[in-house]
Amino acid sequence: MRRGITATALVAALALAATACGSDDESGGSKSSGELSGTVTWWDTSNVGSEDKVFKKIAEGFEKKHPKVDVKYVSVPFGDAQNKFKNAAQAGSGAPDVIRSEVAWTPEFADLGYLAPLDGTAALKNQDDFLKQAVASTKYDGKTYAVPQVIDSMGIFYNKKLFKDAGVQPPASIDELKSVSKKIKDKTGKTGLYLRGDDSYYFLSFLYGEGGDLVDAADKKVTVDNAAGVKAFGVVKDLVDSGAAKTDATDGWENMMQSFKNGDVAMMINGPWAVADTLTGKEFSDKGNLGISTVPAGSAGQGAPQGGHNLAVYAGSKNLDASYAFVDYMTSVEAQAQVAGELNLLPTRTSAYSKQQAVDSEIVQFFKPVVETAVERPWIPETGSLFAPLNTEYTNVLTGQTTPEKAAKATGDSYRKLLKGWK
Repeated sequence: MRRGITATALVAALALAATACGSDDESGGSKSSGELSGTVTWWDTSNVGSEDKVFKKIAEGFEKKHPKVDVKYVSVPFGDAQNKFKNAAQAGSGAPDVIRSEVAWTPEFADLGYLAPLDGTAALKNQDDFLKQAVASTKYDGKTYAVPQVIDSMGIFYNKKLFKDAGVQPPASIDELKSVSKKIKDKTGKTGLYLRGDDSYYFLSFLYGEGGDLVDAADKKVTVDNAAGVKAFGVVKDLVDSGAAKTDATDGWENMMQSFKNGDVAMMINGPWAVADTLTGKEFSDKGNLGISTVPAGSAGQGAPQGGHNLAVYAGSKNLDASYAFVDYMTSVEAQAQVAGELNLLPTRTSAYSKQQAVDSEIVQFFKPVVETAVERPWIPETGSLFAPLNTEYTNVLTGQTTPEKAAKATGDSYRKLLKGWK
């Protein structure tokens, strides 16, 4: 059920009405002559220096196909994009026509009234070709508000040379992860695992592995603070305390990537979005040195989160026709196959996996079955907001500032304040 209109949504609705449902960008266009024209401003949140180059190149292909349309490409840091888009949409000024939305943002943006419904538009073609798990995050309140662009999950990235030097194989369980890390330390002097400590998305595999979850959306129940949640916090704390893993409470992405690329650690937990950057490291000048395996299983089994990105159209766009066409082009089989080939990112269209670029990508072929069994997050408007309190407690546990029990309780208490009426 759709929540009652929020204050921010009401402000946005009034702002949109005041601007005749349009942003202040000069993006007006039409296809009264049968040809698309005008400007489409696109906020791309992909990784700078690797992914962004490819996505920009694909967008330029849309301009060649539609010469009267100018795609205004804007690279927006992923960490800033969610709030930046909400602020611009609420103000009715400065929002893009199209945004690359992390899957959890889509239901939130839709709930606030900031996205245009795409059912029956040119943005949404051949719907049956999309993976069902990719489509799930695009739906809200019975309508479709985005088109899935890429889908992903997580695995263990490992340095094959360090593994060979230590005489070990990729760990299949948490216990094996600890023993493998000890052998790596004893034989090579390197730390086994870099565990990113400032982003609790990297905690989810451990939570799912213990049979836990953040919430039970069907029963409107908070579950992060149950026994499984407490155990998961204990697992990550033990990895750091035992020396099997190192962590950092700040700038975790950069520290993790540099540590792995330079050979200071033998493993990291990451997803296909990190492959292009990883291969720029000195340890991986020979691409064959990069190994990828499934995330080690916890006591309840192996679990990895489903992630990905959608393309959504701003409800206040002045150029909806061109925006719809742009989204369709960027999520086409051809575009997804190119992304699979050049970036090793996983397509959301079933037919794209049969394209040669996807077939030839070992990374895509590895992650495809992982994605098929990945754990979906709850597709509720508040999903994106669940990570802030979890980030705080996750970092506190890893740095010894709190206990697993207290961290789980504090996170659960925060969730119940956020999710009114939930148990």
